[in-house]
Amino acid sequence: MKEKDKNGIYNTLFHWQKFRLKLVGEGIAIGILSGLLIVLYRFAVERSSHITKELYSKVSQNVGDIILLFIGLVTIAYLVGRMMKEEPMATGSGIPQVEGILLRKMDMNWLNVVVKKFIGGVLALAAGLSLGREGPSVQMGAAIGQGYSRGFKRVKIEEKFLITSGASAGLAAAFNAPLAGVIFALEEVHKNFSPLVLISAMSASLTADFIAKQFFGLKPVFDFHELSALPLRYYAYLIVLGIIIGIFGVAFNKALTKTQDMYASLKWLSVEFRPIIPFIIAGIIGLTNPKLLGGGHELIMELTKSNFTIAMLLLFLAIKFFFTMISYGSGVPGGIFLPLLVIGALTGNIYGATLTKIIHIDPKYITNFMILAMAGYFTAIVKAPITGSILITEMTGSFTHLLPLTLVSITAYIITDVLGSEPIYETLLERFLHNKGANEFIGDSKKKVLIESVVTLGSIVAGKKIKDLKWPEKCLLVGVKRGEKELIPKGDTTIYAGDYIIVLVDEDKASDITEAISEMSGRCIIEQELRSKHA
Repeated sequence: MKEKDKNGIYNTLFHWQKFRLKLVGEGIAIGILSGLLIVLYRFAVERSSHITKELYSKVSQNVGDIILLFIGLVTIAYLVGRMMKEEPMATGSGIPQVEGILLRKMDMNWLNVVVKKFIGGVLALAAGLSLGREGPSVQMGAAIGQGYSRGFKRVKIEEKFLITSGASAGLAAAFNAPLAGVIFALEEVHKNFSPLVLISAMSASLTADFIAKQFFGLKPVFDFHELSALPLRYYAYLIVLGIIIGIFGVAFNKALTKTQDMYASLKWLSVEFRPIIPFIIAGIIGLTNPKLLGGGHELIMELTKSNFTIAMLLLFLAIKFFFTMISYGSGVPGGIFLPLLVIGALTGNIYGATLTKIIHIDPKYITNFMILAMAGYFTAIVKAPITGSILITEMTGSFTHLLPLTLVSITAYIITDVLGSEPIYETLLERFLHNKGANEFIGDSKKKVLIESVVTLGSIVAGKKIKDLKWPEKCLLVGVKRGEKELIPKGDTTIYAGDYIIVLVDEDKASDITEAISEMSGRCIIEQELRSKHA
């Protein structure tokens, strides 16, 4: 009887008051588990990728070996495709799936996802597909958080924070970027600054980063050694770079969705056979120009050491762009963080090299333009400027670029807004939910969950009394958190910007009510007026 009522009204409310004290400890536990898993994943990817590149170099002179190589690639591609068909939640990046789970729009078999994502991701990256390790790392970390919750029979409200903790830990361990892992959870996954998300995500992220550094050392992912600060007289050129990057980011998002549509239109090509296309392309690239294989970490480092011509850089950019589209569009397990950073770095390198020829700037600043373009490109595609800035800062280990980096990111963000581009992970989540293979989540009406939503500045809710607002049906406002104070809501209680609204709902209604509450607390008065005028 006690277990049956674990997610009932009394236990849910009682747990809300006491479970915050446990979040730090549980975040550390999930950080350890996720950190160890992602360390193993990184080792497997790096070792297998090294073996594959050696294999490409050995078979390049022998026709018989080349034929055997492609037979092997097709076989591995089919195995990955079978895993994709058996577990749709393990396809692609995994970040949209995590966001969907937190929105209670879908559910996953956490152990199955970990196994399929790990094996499928290693095979795809080992073959040299243009994918990153961060997406699978985030999803596997989130799955560890869910597995921890299910294993220790935590209530639903707690599970949400444990999943977020695991996702943050996954990103931190993948890139040695603990702060980016925390900001990613706040800015991209939850899209609000929740103290509860902050404390749980930070505990897990810092722990996972500590674990990763024990194995991979203290050096940043991109060790550019000494970097000179970009002189202020060049800042005007950063606005131009931001505009270019913004336009390219919009093109990236559109091309990615069009590629997915292309694969879907090939009715004769079933899901398990789709990976064969990028695997074969990987084989061709591996035999002709292996530096373009994989996520592209080594290519970024080589750009800082080698003097490639602008024509060669443009060729690299075109190949990397289309190879990323073909790889990700097929649904193979793998992320887009690292490939998009490589595309950004190539764009920045071309831009910097062009400036050295036109206005004769010092070539040593080309690396600066690469770094700034990476941050801007991330912002343009993901539309998470703070995450992008912190991520690049941690990955390069340099804090001298915060001002120019922010300038490029904000410019790129404005351009994408003007052009009406949506954040890529929101777009991918919507497409995933419309896909027949989506594992849609149906909650239990007997279980209760708590929803927390922040009231934004200028919201239509801000400044109004509770009794004057039209609340969604089948929900109960149980708390208003204002700073460190928690108010018992009454009809005359006025809601202010910055308040956190806590609502009790049935689990099966949580998804719809979450959207309704978020719409109420987040919609701006100006936006509402514009809608009224348009109507």
